[in-house]
Amino acid sequence: MTVSLTSHSTRTERVYLAIESIAAGLEKPGRLILWLDDAGIFDHLPASLQRLQNRGLEIRLCRNYGPHTKYYPFLEHEEIEGILVTADDDSFYPPTWLKRLHESHRATPETVVAYKALRVRIADGRIEPYLNWRFCLEEEASFRNFALGVGGVIYPADFLRRLKAAGTAFTACCPRHDDVWLHATAVRQGYRVRQISNDVNHFPLVPGTQRIGLKNVNKIGGNDLAISQTYRTADILKMQGGDAPARA
Repeated sequence: MTVSLTSHSTRTERVYLAIESIAAGLEKPGRLILWLDDAGIFDHLPASLQRLQNRGLEIRLCRNYGPHTKYYPFLEHEEIEGILVTADDDSFYPPTWLKRLHESHRATPETVVAYKALRVRIADGRIEPYLNWRFCLEEEASFRNFALGVGGVIYPADFLRRLKAAGTAFTACCPRHDDVWLHATAVRQGYRVRQISNDVNHFPLVPGTQRIGLKNVNKIGGNDLAISQTYRTADILKMQGGDAPARA
């Protein structure tokens, strides 16, 4: 099992805190990879990352795919042999974080499992504005559950292969919205999303990481534009049609 994440700019000075919290978990990843798209930072790593590198953290230089950098370079450069867990660089993860994700995956291996998800709202055959969506408060898997990367998500290997086959099409429709692309691809490929519990899981944030990010920009219409450019009529119909049919 591999855990993959990315960081950028001054956030790389604090990403070690998120990584240390993952490394201190009850279950350890087989590989832990940090993707960096800045050659200057890669060539002059903070001492905190050098220490983690000496302990087994893999730090890889890659092309800048925006928020998609947390997973796409892995698809691009690595053999897909097992599950992948994505994490964000701005959270402290509890000791049970990876263990619970892995256990949930084993219980429902053909679903995408997330700590946090939203429920996509659809009216009159159209996806409602993003700010109308509400947090998921159930554990049942559904095409209408929209995984939020902020809490951590675990992806089955077969889904990863299908995601790799889709290539970099996200650059044309949602280059700054990885969650949108990952959900739309899951719907198309027949993978439902399940929230790990019926609670809204919140993890403490690493101080000083929220000044640089996409969240504020995305909420001012950016999400809705990406959604309108990404989801197809067939995707909406699939979300509306219920969750009885088997995975395609």
